[in-house]
Formats: sequence, C-alpha cells, structure tokens
Amino acid sequence: MLIAFGASAQQNSKTLVVYFSASGVTASVAKQISEAAKADLYEITPKVKYSSADLNWRDKQSRSSVEMADKSTRPEMAENISSMDQYDTIYIGFPIWWNVAPHIINTFIEANKLEGKTIIPFATSGGSSITNSVKDLRKTYPNLNIKDGQLLNYPSQSEIENFIK
Repeated sequence: MLIAFGASAQQNSKTLVVYFSASGVTASVAKQISEAAKADLYEITPKVKYSSADLNWRDKQSRSSVEMADKSTRPEMAENISSMDQYDTIYIGFPIWWNVAPHIINTFIEANKLEGKTIIPFATSGGSSITNSVKDLRKTYPNLNIKDGQLLNYPSQSEIENFIK
C-alpha cells in the first residue's frame, strides 16, 4: 500500500523507502528516513496480516516460526508498488526475524526489478545485528547492489541524518 507520495517528491524523487513492520517499530523509523531523505514511502503489507499469535517466536508452530524455518517461503503481499523504474536508491526496512530479514522482504525483492539500483537495508531488532541479514540478502541476490545498511532502534534525528548521508 502506498502510504505517502508527496507532490514535489513525486516529480523529482529518485529515492524510495520501502518497509515491512509487524509491530509498528520499523514503520516509525521508515517514516523518519522518508522525511529526512525527502523520499517516497511504501509499506510492504502481507496479504494476510500477522496476528500476535503468528508472531510468537517461542511457538515453533506459529506462522512466523514456520515461515522462517523454510527459506523458500514467500509470504504473499497484499499489493505491489506499480512504478519502480523512477527510483535509483531504495531503502528497505524490516524487523530482524531469526537473525535475517522476514521472508516477505524476499517476496518484495523478487516481485520488482531492482538490478542497477542502490539498495540500503535498515532494520530494527531487540537483540540481533543487521550483519547476518545483509549477508543473507547478498548471498540470495548476488546481482543486486546491496549496501551494508544499519540497525536503527529508536534513532535520533541526527542518527537518521547520518544514516542517509
């Protein structure tokens, strides 16, 4: 679902902030990045939203646990962005699940032509770093220009500004 598409950004924007957020933490960071970078904003929304029970990582039978146990899982998105061609730089944000990006991030990447674009991951996490997520994305998509990215847990405005520089 397209969340924000400002008039001036729509005409000149070459930057897009894409994010998946299960609890709202990553959404908040994505909105900060979008505002600071004067970028368009797009939320990756699963076709079937995650409930609290789905997100219970302690339950090996929960939806998120089952999805993350199978690397081939690609949760369906409610819809996809329509015009990726206009963007050169794409920030992709997500919460870290099981030390990597949730598989709906793979769904998004595989549904869009991202070759030739600069991809900058950012993540939120209660205890993991972004390092393994970036390594996994680079291994899965070796033809994409995926930068190191950054973990951004409740960042200050100056941390956001330093990140987009």
